[in-house]
Amino acid sequence: MGFFKKRTVSDLGEKKKDMPEGLWTKCPSCGESLFEQALLKNLRVCTHCGYHFTISSGERIQSLVDEGSFSEMDLQLDSVDALGFKGYLDKVKAYQNKTGLKEAVVTGRASIETIPVLLAIMDFRFLGASMGSVVGEKITRAIEAATAEGKAVIVFSSSGGARMHEGILSLMQMAKTSGALARHAEARLPYISVLTHPTTGGVTASFATLGDIIIAEPKCMIGFAGPRVVKETTHADLPPGFQTAEFMMKHGLVDMIVERKDMRATLGGLLRYVSPRQ
Repeated sequence: MGFFKKRTVSDLGEKKKDMPEGLWTKCPSCGESLFEQALLKNLRVCTHCGYHFTISSGERIQSLVDEGSFSEMDLQLDSVDALGFKGYLDKVKAYQNKTGLKEAVVTGRASIETIPVLLAIMDFRFLGASMGSVVGEKITRAIEAATAEGKAVIVFSSSGGARMHEGILSLMQMAKTSGALARHAEARLPYISVLTHPTTGGVTASFATLGDIIIAEPKCMIGFAGPRVVKETTHADLPPGFQTAEFMMKHGLVDMIVERKDMRATLGGLLRYVSPRQ
């Protein structure tokens, strides 16, 4: 007869979590577990393999502009359900509550290394940064303000494409933003387009690829349709690295690939070279 009672798993009580949630993030590229605070300090770039995580518009602005210089524009613009798409406005409201944003793009005036610019920064967290009427209108207004004020405009793109809930009204934004950029070019003012992961669909087919200078973050996806759709349509094997920033640079669509940590300095240098004298 044993002196000690055999213990069971239930005797250990309620299982405790090994660590609080949110402290670690797994890199989807290399599989490394990254300490969240270290990842945030490194601008959400993997310290092991250099993978660039998606970041919010607020994080992007903070990493780019001179401190205290950003002034947001057109914050009051809100989506309407012109086509009567079932559940659309409920979905917009849910994303507004989730992200704290009014829409999928943030626009405003700022300065980068003391040089004044107009900025439009898409936020993939909001409905995949799909381009609806408000997104197109806000970007167009930012471009038109840059034209009127004789300044450069910089657009950071990250989008799944046109917003299907708005049908043809969404597709019209491609022409509207492109028209505003044409007038900006006629005024001999610079437009810098920065492509981040992913930039696809109608955004790629319009303002994202119309920059005087086109920059991309490393390894981001750039394309119109996804690789699977392209392969099924063409029935051809796709080349290695198809639709990556590196592939696009090799084939002439992208001018520069810039890591996030170098983006502010790179934009500052470009702006000093191309911005009109004030």
